[in-house]
Amino acid sequence: MKLTLRNMSGTVALSALSLMVGTAIAAEPNQQGDQKYKAGVVGKNFPVEKKYEGAPSAVEPGALKMIITPGAPSISETEFEKAKQIFFERCAGCHGVLRKGATGKPLTPDITQQRSTPYLKVFINYGSPGGMPNFGTSGELTPEEVDLMARYIQHEPPIPPEYGIKEMKANWEVIVPPEERPTQKMNDYNIENIFSVTLRDAGKVALIDGDTKKVINIVKTGYAVHISRPSASGRYLYVIGRDAKVNLIDLWMEKPDNVASIKVGLEARSVETSKYKGWEDKYAIAGTYWPPQFVIMDGDTLEPLKIASTRGMTVGTQEYHPEPRVAAIVASHEHPEFIINVKETGKVLLVNYEDLTSLKITSIDTARFLHDGGWDSTQRYFMSAANKSNKIAVIDSKEDKLAAMIEVGKIPHPGRGANFIDPEYGPVWATSHLGDDQIALIGTDPVNHPDSAWKVVRMLKGQGSASLFIKTHPKSKNLYLDTPLNPSTQTSQSVAVFDIDNLEKGYEILPIAEWAAIGEGPKRVVQPEYNKAGDEVWFSVWSGEAQESAIVIIDDKTRTLKQVIKGPWLVTPTGKFNIYNTTHDVY
Repeated sequence: MKLTLRNMSGTVALSALSLMVGTAIAAEPNQQGDQKYKAGVVGKNFPVEKKYEGAPSAVEPGALKMIITPGAPSISETEFEKAKQIFFERCAGCHGVLRKGATGKPLTPDITQQRSTPYLKVFINYGSPGGMPNFGTSGELTPEEVDLMARYIQHEPPIPPEYGIKEMKANWEVIVPPEERPTQKMNDYNIENIFSVTLRDAGKVALIDGDTKKVINIVKTGYAVHISRPSASGRYLYVIGRDAKVNLIDLWMEKPDNVASIKVGLEARSVETSKYKGWEDKYAIAGTYWPPQFVIMDGDTLEPLKIASTRGMTVGTQEYHPEPRVAAIVASHEHPEFIINVKETGKVLLVNYEDLTSLKITSIDTARFLHDGGWDSTQRYFMSAANKSNKIAVIDSKEDKLAAMIEVGKIPHPGRGANFIDPEYGPVWATSHLGDDQIALIGTDPVNHPDSAWKVVRMLKGQGSASLFIKTHPKSKNLYLDTPLNPSTQTSQSVAVFDIDNLEKGYEILPIAEWAAIGEGPKRVVQPEYNKAGDEVWFSVWSGEAQESAIVIIDDKTRTLKQVIKGPWLVTPTGKFNIYNTTHDVY
């Protein structure tokens, strides 16, 4: 299954982009519909800002068997196969593989059969103000496909196969054994300033020298790489694709390349390595969307050592959920632990890796649906976004407990967030939002600024909704945020930047896509990433697979263009991960 961004007379198909986040603002109207967009109207008069599109699933639909359910309308085997493909490409990210609900509502037969086919057709065709895309009126689905999907979701969802040690080891490969790897660094690269750049639709990452801006190597990886994580020593780089393939790259080699790989499931997004003192590079961990579980691996070889399921009860309602997906994972600096966000149940798991035989897991109830997050400046408190609950959960990694639950704006999506010193409130951590144009600043210093701690001390107004990443650096006075999913082309192709010392002044807009000077395409600007020194900021200008993309580098102090990286190898660039900053959790 291959998904790409497509330029369709101004309409951008966001299926690939939504892989990154689980939800996405619906595609921008075409040029003939611009006036309707300006009036805030799409389909049956629903505001375009509220139209969300679910992420495709990397689970292969062909692996799922047809299930015919009593009481459901008739459907042929050919129709069932087609409907499976549509559901996994357009619906599974919000409603879940098992249709138990996540960002979207549950779509199980006990509910859908009561609604009836005519009702479901209207809903699929026109969408809803709560976030259901207008698949019919937008042209994404034909009338025949709308009817098909209305019938399909009244049948029991087909269940993907499980994936255990046997299946993992069948796909595990050690390309260069540890004893045959270099015993010292064999190249002249400044490894700490290398960038790992995701080439999403190419199934590769580009390793770029941050000093010279030249490509070191383009490494083949899994489908739609989601993140890159360096080991604590900075020697190894782990990348994971949405197809749950993990690649281990040795940065000490004369030409850094893969030394091991493994497929840990059918769909995934998160990988991390042990960072606690004395355990550096010992273990790696990957969390999967399907099956809902995580696996701890040997850090040098990726050999799978311990699998644990995340299935269980949800917070609040205490209902069993069969598909609680693993979202973000971070490595604790306070204990030999991994901290894991479990999306659907709303629980944060603290997994102690000292003894894998007697694995100790502390479960902390927070809120649904947990997604991404990062550390405060002291690297004690994990700031975790429960995006559909509009909250930030604060996990005290030293005391292994919940420190606070904080109400923020609509659908917080911080990436790792941004830490800086507010002129009035002291240390703060910031998140932007998918669902509104606000930036929430939360006080993070309970010792010296107790009155501000774990409170939203400021709400800044950005240039629009649909932000994915916000970023600053300890040596910078700037705060950047992207808005790549905003329906306005002008907004999605630029970034807003605030002066940390004068936040009341508001933001300046930088026309990043214009500076890229590339051809036609969506040219969505995504993910600011600093170099090690904190004096450059790199942005991805992301167009379709067959279109020209770019990386734009600006001078942080002057906010002016410094360099543009282009080339036929630069296919759908998205995430960029500086080795030093990612290793040391600098953001």
